[in-house]
Amino acid sequence: MTRTLARYEGIVDRVDELASSIDDSEVLLQLADEEADAAAASEVTKELQRLDADLSELEREALYFGDYDDSPAILSVHAGAGGVDASDWAEMLLRMYLRFLERLGFEVEVDEYLEAEEAGIRSATVTVRGDRPYATLEGERGVHRLVRISPFDSASRRHTSFAGVDVIPEVEVEAVAIDPDDLRIDTFRASGAGGQHINKTDSAVRITHLPSGIVVACQAERSQLQNRNRAMALLAARLAEVARREQREHLDEIRGEQGEAAWGRQIRSYVLQPYQMVKDVRTGVEIGNVNGVLAGEIEPFVDGYLQWRRQQAEK
Repeated sequence: MTRTLARYEGIVDRVDELASSIDDSEVLLQLADEEADAAAASEVTKELQRLDADLSELEREALYFGDYDDSPAILSVHAGAGGVDASDWAEMLLRMYLRFLERLGFEVEVDEYLEAEEAGIRSATVTVRGDRPYATLEGERGVHRLVRISPFDSASRRHTSFAGVDVIPEVEVEAVAIDPDDLRIDTFRASGAGGQHINKTDSAVRITHLPSGIVVACQAERSQLQNRNRAMALLAARLAEVARREQREHLDEIRGEQGEAAWGRQIRSYVLQPYQMVKDVRTGVEIGNVNGVLAGEIEPFVDGYLQWRRQQAEK
């Protein structure tokens, strides 16, 4: 709340400064014109160009209007269709996001990491905190498609594999009504990345919400109590997202809308063969430097989604 208030106060101050600078530049430009002072006119022109850049940066604030834009984000990646290629692709996606988030200075906490049998991961869940984490990652929700020559195919054939990404805002556990009788809580021995305690104690916790069938797990913390508390936070976030989704579906039913079935759930394609291109099917953003994208350079897709989201809200 304090950070949000400070941001809004900063925006108001920047608007006031821009308005004052524009007024001053207008007066100076008029004087330069009256006195035919070319040097002064050139200086005012440079100042107006600077103000134009500042205004463009300020206009970006209009892209952040969502109720949960400032909330921590819970990002999950899971392997889809495609066998071992899909598991490898899921791990590649997770690495892409971790590099992106690290470069931008976000705080990332790994909640769950499940390795696949042969290569890659079955799924992973991380919580992201920082400056507008949910707004930054919201556009990544959906199915990501990879086309490449499979490193797991001895015949070097081209394979298509899929991985799913889910992004939801973190909410306070107290904000969601959870009946303890609706929960089944299991403990198990953690595996995979995590620390020296891994594979030594039954510290990992899995919680099943029986009415909805939602299952969450946490194995990142060193104690069973910490993992249980974190798993409850994940469950609260997922239940809140289900409630929001049901509300949206109800409103769509009232409006007679059909949702976004035209594109299915696929949001982005990453093609390594027979050409190289990453394309977002919603925004039309295309990047030919696939290796750069996979190394975490996904800002064009984030910005493209935020602009697309604003356009959708204005329709």
